[in-house]
Amino acid sequence: MRVGLDYRPATVAPQSGIGRQVCALEQALLSDPDTELLRFSEAPLDHPQRETACCPVWGGPLEGLQRPQVRWRFEARFLPKALSEKRVDLYIATANMGLPLGRKPAGQRWVLVLHDLFQLTEKNHHRSQLKALAYRMIDTLSIAWSVCRADRVWCPSQFSASEAGRLFPFARHKIRVLPNLVAPSTALADPQRSADLPPRYWLVVGTREPRKNMPLFLRGWQSARALSVEVPELVLVGYPQDVPEELRDIPGLHWRHGLEDAQLQALYEHAECLWQPSYAEGFGLPVVEALGHGTPVALARGSALDEVAPASSPRFAAHDAADLQRCLLALASQPLPRTPALREWAERYAPAAYRQHLQQLLQELAS
Repeated sequence: MRVGLDYRPATVAPQSGIGRQVCALEQALLSDPDTELLRFSEAPLDHPQRETACCPVWGGPLEGLQRPQVRWRFEARFLPKALSEKRVDLYIATANMGLPLGRKPAGQRWVLVLHDLFQLTEKNHHRSQLKALAYRMIDTLSIAWSVCRADRVWCPSQFSASEAGRLFPFARHKIRVLPNLVAPSTALADPQRSADLPPRYWLVVGTREPRKNMPLFLRGWQSARALSVEVPELVLVGYPQDVPEELRDIPGLHWRHGLEDAQLQALYEHAECLWQPSYAEGFGLPVVEALGHGTPVALARGSALDEVAPASSPRFAAHDAADLQRCLLALASQPLPRTPALREWAERYAPAAYRQHLQQLLQELAS
């Protein structure tokens, strides 16, 4: 079977959550002897991605591949013809939308990887209300088109699958769950502890969208530090401009961004606990990555976070500052142990399990 893969997320941001999952899907498809993989992407004319992917003759702006006009040109003018010329049997769109605009050729099948629907259900980060409204309308049409036209919709969690079925009830019969791949820490180089890290620290990964719930968490952590000297310092992977100005320079807060994978893995390895305070997650990649290192996690209740961590992991109400503070103080005074059971939990998202799930879904399509 000849499979076409929308590689744009990996071209633009290979270290992002979606970009890493595109790379995971790529490697799983390459390992299948019955599959021939073709990557489809857009990139500047001098970009090395053009050596390994099918790209339009025109150059694309690397920082703007998700702009509506750039996407339309790729999905309407380039993609339908390219898929036909390459005789692709199955095309997989990998970023919540992006299936070709136009009539689907006979015998060709389309899959949509739908990570989440927060573009439609949550307040997202935009520079202006007008831009937010415009993107909400465009995203609604784009996602609805792709869900409608897809032969299958693959979601990384039961939560995302249920949300897709709720918003698009006509598509419930074709929605399936393909849990994300999370590489085990043993597959990575030995993570070295950075010399500038505090002896004890908690870790949070991700600040960009409001749903990450950073203002509430930072205020709760700051208050807990005022009540107890046992509350560790905090390493936050993200950008200071994503939170209110008064929260950017709290004593004991250490910002990190632009990390290579080995640096991020080292933060997981040496953290006393990973906190995930999001009130909306389609999967929760940092949670599983931390568990793969044997690092305990504490997380908000609700969304996909209810699925990706053991029932024994401490939880708190995402919008309840008092409940969060209770959890913060409890784990400061009595840190959670690192146990083999945490690594064993993360194994359900390891490459072997991912390839098995993927093969089952591909066989279903082929039949």
